[in-house]
Amino acid sequence: MKTFNIASIPGDGIGKETVSAGRQVLNTVCDVHDGLRMEYLDLDWSCEYYLKNGRMMPEDGLEVLRSCDAIFLGAVGFPGVPDHVSLWGLLLPIRRTFRQYINLRPVKLLPGVITPLANRKPEDIDFLVVRENNEGEYSNMGGRLYQGTDQEIVVQNTVFTRYGVERVIRYAFDLAVKTGRQQVTSATKSNGINFTMPFWDEVFAEVGKTYPAITRNQYHIDALCARFVTHPQDFDVVVGSNLFGDILTDLGPAIAGSIGIAPSANIDPTKEYPSMFEPVHGSAPDIAGKGIANPMGQIWCGAMMLDHLGFADCGELVMQALTETLAAGMTTADVGGRSNTREVTEAVCSRIRMLAGTVA
Repeated sequence: MKTFNIASIPGDGIGKETVSAGRQVLNTVCDVHDGLRMEYLDLDWSCEYYLKNGRMMPEDGLEVLRSCDAIFLGAVGFPGVPDHVSLWGLLLPIRRTFRQYINLRPVKLLPGVITPLANRKPEDIDFLVVRENNEGEYSNMGGRLYQGTDQEIVVQNTVFTRYGVERVIRYAFDLAVKTGRQQVTSATKSNGINFTMPFWDEVFAEVGKTYPAITRNQYHIDALCARFVTHPQDFDVVVGSNLFGDILTDLGPAIAGSIGIAPSANIDPTKEYPSMFEPVHGSAPDIAGKGIANPMGQIWCGAMMLDHLGFADCGELVMQALTETLAAGMTTADVGGRSNTREVTEAVCSRIRMLAGTVA
């Protein structure tokens, strides 16, 4: 029996509803699997917490998380708290302190979901985006001088290290090998950004040469965004810097039909520190509390977490149940359905029991 200690942070808005749904699915997996158990550490860190305490998490918050096996996060952000406050007060400290240098986001058109792209089928949209998650354009370096005057100066530094760039690119090639994919595509902008991006291209070429069986391609970020729309079938694994990966991993779910279904994983591949699993959708305060939020993104995050924890078979079970539930038409309104959060969650749980041979 393996028991995992999971930090559960619902966050804001619909995060409270989707995390509850995701945990219900994970608990169902534990019910049908004799060798797996999960214990949850409930943490109320959020924008609401910030408004009461002046910070997004307690001073010892990172130490609290350090002993956990993984972090299951909902959504962070709410009116009244600036986005840069919520981001730099919770998500980024976790990502950086725990060296979650890989942000992995699958882009996959699932059965029952309608893509806005004409004449595209599930086999046409199925690739993985690997985003560098610790440095690059989001490095916390820079400043402002003469603020509020007409001589104001603003500087934001982009920091690339050979160590950081090489490890994320190598992860992308290793992922292609592991998943049986044939090519890795790099996002660049070396025609306009004349120091960091040529360096990125050089490292991509150097690392790529050590994987002769994997084809490598690169596109400037603007052309790559266009190609996501016009030729999504061309991609297997895409790797990009922090900013470029951020852009691509929002566009990806859009072409796959709904950001409400999209998952992400912030991974420390060494497993020295806990990794964090969060859906791509935001806190959606306009629908919070109505019971209509799509739980699929959070459920998919649970599948990715199970895979990371060494229970790939359980992750596959969740994904099969999720996919079959969607294919059967059990969906929320954002993907054209009429079901609510509870109904979709219970349908996934029922299918897990059925697939596991223990129908309730």
